[in-house]
Amino acid sequence: MKRRSRLLASSLAATAVSFAMLAPAHAETLKIGINQPLTGAVAASGNYILQGAKIAAEEINANGGIKGKQIELVVEDNKSNPTEASNVTEKLIVRDKVPVLMGAWGSTLTLASMPKLMEYKVPMVVETSSSVKITKSGNPYVFRLAPTSAIEADNFVRYIEPLGIKKADLLVVNNDWGRGAAVEFRRVLEANGAQVGKELIMDAAAQDMTAQLSEIRGSDADTLIVTTAVEQLTLLLKQAQSLGLKRQIITTGGSQSPDQLVEQAGSAAEGTMHLLFFTPWTPDSTAHPEMSKAFIAEWKKRKLNPAGLTESFRGYDGIRTIAAALEAVDEPTPEKIREALWNVKIDGLNGDISFRKDGEGDRASAQYDANTYLVVIKDGKVAAVQE
Repeated sequence: MKRRSRLLASSLAATAVSFAMLAPAHAETLKIGINQPLTGAVAASGNYILQGAKIAAEEINANGGIKGKQIELVVEDNKSNPTEASNVTEKLIVRDKVPVLMGAWGSTLTLASMPKLMEYKVPMVVETSSSVKITKSGNPYVFRLAPTSAIEADNFVRYIEPLGIKKADLLVVNNDWGRGAAVEFRRVLEANGAQVGKELIMDAAAQDMTAQLSEIRGSDADTLIVTTAVEQLTLLLKQAQSLGLKRQIITTGGSQSPDQLVEQAGSAAEGTMHLLFFTPWTPDSTAHPEMSKAFIAEWKKRKLNPAGLTESFRGYDGIRTIAAALEAVDEPTPEKIREALWNVKIDGLNGDISFRKDGEGDRASAQYDANTYLVVIKDGKVAAVQE
């Protein structure tokens, strides 16, 4: 299974990197740089986001493009590595001359890319990363669609009492995303009368979390809140089941792909709850049901993995956000696109997309206040958690 997954990821990555050449050969195209992890530890997520981006770009091009020009996605693989993410950002800007980017999935990957945005003064729409530091670093070229860990935690408050959370342990991946989530969820739990017990970390590449889970098993907490990518989470849930860990498990970050957990973790995923930003199982409960249904139908038409829907919407919303800015400018220069992004107001799969300032003065970054949802895996199916 692991070998087949690696082969699939490599195949998708190869397809992805060649996608720029699939655009029609126009004298001029509107280039958008794509910086995603297409290989490495979180390749599945990066490839799903790319697929969503392709759907958006192909829809726009099929409808005449933007002012008669076709969108061209120029795709680079950051290999799930922060050094590569920085290099890829520079390559897209300097070699490929892209005036705007979308990237770079993980918070650590995005933070590594951000100095290049400042150096070359090119904007990037951040579709996934949630570390608070991203929009608090004084970088005016960052336009984030994903909720910060703080927004996600604040939105979670409405579930604390209904779920009966009195004391929670935290287990997070040891990177900017995980550590940031731990800070924010501790904040809201303690502010709303719940205690926080153990706070443990795990390396992003770790495959054996039994030491942390054994320590948590000795805790008297009723809830375990976990922040990590779906690949590691799958292993973690299986190990928790083997250890007989009995408590409600809630994951954060929106990248957990419950369908994938049902398939790969089986009964170990039963009863687990997951904070998400798109719910393809219940499109009528999304912000724009008809748009959601159309996107889901197109995903199915392409015979893509249903597990990818909770990630791919990010790429779709990201490209449509950039396209709205491109539509508004008379010349697609980085600075004009940056200015236009501040005025974007579109319907997205997550909600009504627009940006507010996050930071001080002229160096403020842009943040969209995204919608969040909580789902539970019950009897092998995904259902909404009622508030």
